[in-house]
Formats: sequence, C-alpha cells, structure tokens
Amino acid sequence: MLSITDLSIRLAGRLLIDQSSVQITPGSRVGMVGRNGTGKSTLFKVIRGELAAEHGSVTLPPRWRVGSLAQEAPNGPESLISVVLKADLERDALLAEAECAADPHRIAEIQTRLVDIDAHSAPSRAAAILSGLGFSAADQLRPCAEFSGGWRMRVALAATLFAAPDLLLLDEPTNYLDLEGTLWLEDHLAHYPRTVIVISHDRDLLESSVDQILHLERGKLTLYKGTYSSFEEQRAAREMLDAKQVKRQEAERARLQAFVDRFKAKASKARQAQSRVKMLERLKPITALVTQDVREISFPAPEKILSPPIIAVDNAAVGYDPATPVLGRVTLRIDNDDRIALLGSNGNGKSTLVKLLAGRLAPFSGKVTRADKLSIAYFAQHQLDELNEDASAYDHVRKLMGDAPEAKVRARAGAIGFSGKAADTRVGKLSGGEKARLLLGLATFFGPNMIILDEPTNHLDIDSRAALAEAINEFPGAVIMVSHDRYLIEACADRLWIVADRTVTNYDGDLDEYRRLVLSARNGDPAPRERSAASEKPQRPRSDNRGSLKKRIAEAEAEVARVSEIITKIDTALALPDIFTRDPKQAAQLSKARANAADALARAEEQWLEASTQFDEAAG
Repeated sequence: MLSITDLSIRLAGRLLIDQSSVQITPGSRVGMVGRNGTGKSTLFKVIRGELAAEHGSVTLPPRWRVGSLAQEAPNGPESLISVVLKADLERDALLAEAECAADPHRIAEIQTRLVDIDAHSAPSRAAAILSGLGFSAADQLRPCAEFSGGWRMRVALAATLFAAPDLLLLDEPTNYLDLEGTLWLEDHLAHYPRTVIVISHDRDLLESSVDQILHLERGKLTLYKGTYSSFEEQRAAREMLDAKQVKRQEAERARLQAFVDRFKAKASKARQAQSRVKMLERLKPITALVTQDVREISFPAPEKILSPPIIAVDNAAVGYDPATPVLGRVTLRIDNDDRIALLGSNGNGKSTLVKLLAGRLAPFSGKVTRADKLSIAYFAQHQLDELNEDASAYDHVRKLMGDAPEAKVRARAGAIGFSGKAADTRVGKLSGGEKARLLLGLATFFGPNMIILDEPTNHLDIDSRAALAEAINEFPGAVIMVSHDRYLIEACADRLWIVADRTVTNYDGDLDEYRRLVLSARNGDPAPRERSAASEKPQRPRSDNRGSLKKRIAEAEAEVARVSEIITKIDTALALPDIFTRDPKQAAQLSKARANAADALARAEEQWLEASTQFDEAAG
C-alpha cells in the first residue's frame, strides 16, 4: 500500500501540499488531477525519493519497484527493442549471468527464475508495446539515434511500461503521443495488473483507464472512487454541501455574536456572554470549495465571410521530394463552418497536409484553389519555442499593434488572457499552459477565416481544454484540428479525415469505431504500419528494407546460438549420474528449464526462417 501521511511539501518557499493524508491500495489505477502548478509533479518526486518533504511521510512496501518515465530520452546506437528489453534489469542480469555460469546448481536457479518471470516471451511483449506506441517492426530494429526527441520519448515510455513496476508513475504521458498511440495507452493502462498513478488532463483517459481520482487543490489531496465523471459529480455534491455548511455556520456565528454584543455589559448576563465568546472561538471556519475561475479563450471573428469553398484541393501531390511525395491523389474541400479533425498515426502526413492547406508547402502536381483574401491562423506546439523568452505578453501584442494607444494594447492583451500584471510577466516565467494561451491569441490575432490547430492541448489543464473547445465551437470560421485529445475532437469536430496510405480519405464512422479499429490493428499485428515512424517521408527503398531484414536474421542467429548454449549447459547438469537421486527437486527444475529453453529455441529458429524468407523475396 502507498501511504501518504500528514504530508507537507514546500518548494521555493511556496507551500504546495499542506498536511494531507491518503492511502492507495495495491492494484489501484489512479488518475491525478489538479490545476497546473499545484504540485502534482512535485508529489511524484517525493514518492520517488528525489525530494524531501517538509513534514509527514510517504511509505511503500519494502519490495515494491517504482517506475516512471525517464527525464531524458534514450539516444545511442542500440536498437529500440534492445533499449526496451534492458529496462527489465533482473532479466538482463540473469541472461548475462547465464552466458558464463558453470555451476549446475546456479544454472538451475537462473533458468528457474527466468521461467518465473516469463523471460523467454519478453521480446514479443516488448515488440507489442512498441507497436502499440506506433513503431513498425522495421523501426524497432533501428538505432535510437535515428529518431527525433519526441519519438525517443515514446521509446522511454515503452521501456517503462515493459518493466511493469509495482508502482507506475506517469506524468502527462499522452503529450508524446498521437491519437492512435493515446487510444492504445488508454487500453493498456486499463488492464495494468499493478498500481498506477497517472497525472493527466485527458478526460477520456481518466474516464476509461482509472478507477480512482486523486484531486490536488489548494494544498489538499482528496481521493475519490470512480472515474472522472464520477469525480465531477461527487465534487459538485461536496461543494453544495460545504456551501450549505458555511451558510449555516455564518448564521450561528452571527447569532452568538449578537448575544455577546447585547449582554456583555450586563453583570447578570456576563457569564452567559463569556460562554458565547468561547463558543465563537471553538467555531473553526469551514473552508468552502470555491471553484477557481478559468480564463476563457476566444478567437476574433473574421471581418468577412468568404464564398465557399474557402479551399479546394484537386488531385494534389505534396511532400519534400518530388520523386517521393508524402501524399498523393489528395482531393478535398473546406467550407466556412467546417470543423475537421485529422486522424492517422504520426508519420503518415498530417503535418504535411496542414502545411499544404496553410500555403507553407506548394503541391508537386494537381491544383489548390483558395478563396480570395483567405486568412489562415496556424498554431503548432513547436512554435512555443519561437516566443521571445525575455519579452512579455504585452511586448508581443505591442509588436502586432504598431502605434496603437497604450490602453488599446492593454485591452487586447487582456482579451487573450493577460490582464494587469500578467501582461508584464516575462514569457520565460510563464507556464506551458500560459505560453500556449499566448501563442493561440497571437496566431488568431487578426481574425482569420480558418484556424489550424496542431496539438493545441498539450500544456492545457482540463478546464482550459474545455474553454478551448468552447472557443472553437463559437468561432464562425473553419477549424482544422490535429489532436490526441478525444474530448476535444468529439466536442468540436463534425468531420473526420484519415491521413494514411499516402492520401486523405473521409471517415464516416465515429471515434468509438475508430478506437476499435486502431486497437484491433495494434494488438493483432505488431507491425501495423509499413512507413517509418521517425518522419513523414515515404517508405525507404527496398535496399533499406533488406538491410533491416539482415539485422533481423543476425539477431535471430545470435538468439539461436545463445539458447543452444544454455541447453548444452543444462544437458551437462542433467547428465550428472546422481542428480535425480541426490537432489530430485533441482533435477525437476532443470528439466523444466530445458523445456522452456527448447521452446525459446524453436521460436528463434522460426523468426530466423521468416526473416530469411522475406530477405530472399526482397532480393528476388
């Protein structure tokens, strides 16, 4: 059991958690929620032992392994599958020892333990996790160094999940994922066999993957049973109850104070008045649960509604190399009031498509027709790095308004969520959510006809995401969304486009159907995508595919040799003349270990045969 007892945490002089206690039973799946900056990530550091608490304690069972996402993404020559397999430290150590062990007793112990931890199925389990997070079979054999930082963070997540710690701590894991990866992760966490606490602002993950909600608000931790919707209902009921209690206490306080004021000067009533004073002192104030107001998000309306369609694409091909376009045969139409969400795994061309629509990429062939005077706002997460860290929100707004009066600049800064002193705060001191709000305001500053939003929710808390959804629904122009947030898509999108197989098609189903489609593909096929996950560029030439097959063949051959050597050592131990009479238990363990090793050898030989056949077909 994870026990948090009378815990107080202070960071940089600020009290984040104030004398809170909570008990989390083994096997619980807990979603941790709270406004950005309240101390959720800091609590994880205390649980991991990386930060000391000011008061109280956090205790765990002595043998529990705690796992969380690494701060730095893996980066080196090792293949993705190797990095993930090494995350199981015990398996890795046992396999290394098995290669040099000579004592029959130790060999038996090693092989028995490998059987207990299901070590021989580890490669297939690791491959399934990597596949679920969007890596093809070919990708899994490539070095980590070939992938971008975001994709390497997915490898770190895969390694954490593969290690299957007793307490799994995940801090906003969907920030690194596309919608398809998020859907798989939701399903994986829903079936996680041990204890998990996940910090998330993703409503659907909190609705489908957890059975308890840990809420951090105003320094207090409160554990609620049930999913996120149940938490909202319970919290609303508690707010109403507390509001009634506050009103009742205020009436009682006023009654007692009136008695004291009326009779404190009368000698005959002095004792009673003094008694009322003591009662007033004992009336501890009830803290009402006051909901903190969320600053709304709004997009200025375009000055003029254009004649539809505002964009028409006819049989276009687009990409970065005319010889190998990322997308082809693209035919689509966008009207003034469209709300379109783009589906499809990262690497399939969603960003290429929005760059085409935004006019940042020209088509290699085909035709793109845009309405006259079409204005497009484009928001992408990578643009957060383009904000001037030393300038304030006011400075950024001033740059767009030229010689406008001070009052008007301040008013516009307030309209995008930065009023008063907040307008003068340096961007470098803003939170990720505040930076996202600023960038959204700057991108849509001049009232565009169409807004393109590429993962706009990564740094927004749940309430801010709801505010964004409301802003999208109120905006009179067109909106194109790329998001892993199902809530945002379901709340706003009325059309779904799938970007896959090098083209764009309309999807007639809903997100529940799409979820079933994704999970079926990723759970049933460890290599659902042929395209490289590391970029949007098309599939590599056949020669590169043969190179990856060569790697698979070499790895399978090495596995055959390794397991064969283990079998030889076990056979040597079993050949001892008195082993069955002297130590029948050990002999039985060795026999069981040999059977499992034989199964592992058969699997390795099958993998070698499959890769060799594919290599021959590619060569022919």
